[in-house]
Amino acid sequence: MNDFRKRAEELRACESRHYNCAQAVVIPFAEKAGYTEEMALRFAANFGGGMKMASVCGAITGGLMALGLFGVEDPQTIGRYFRTIKEKHDGYLECADLLRINKEQGKPKKPHCDAMVFECVDLVAEILEEKGL
Repeated sequence: MNDFRKRAEELRACESRHYNCAQAVVIPFAEKAGYTEEMALRFAANFGGGMKMASVCGAITGGLMALGLFGVEDPQTIGRYFRTIKEKHDGYLECADLLRINKEQGKPKKPHCDAMVFECVDLVAEILEEKGL
């Protein structure tokens, strides 16, 4: 398990403060890039819950922010990021769809969202490692 994943797990387990899915993904990488937790909390605040309107999953957008912090924005890598996630979730990226499917399977919300956070953190860490960042 990488340090980014460990930090994301700490954030999602925190009971004294709520870290939305985007924040829990981006904070570990933001801290490595020299930003404070508070700064990352602010710039990811409106991306949880699919941009607060059940659009693209906040964990996924948090991953995009994390990649951007390290200058990763080339279409091939970003396309790979999306394809990898879509392959694991029947083509879905929208929070509403992911949560609906999870509910239809009779599963609780928090473990699903935690799993999305950890999946995106691991994928970003893998991409950054491959790029030597």
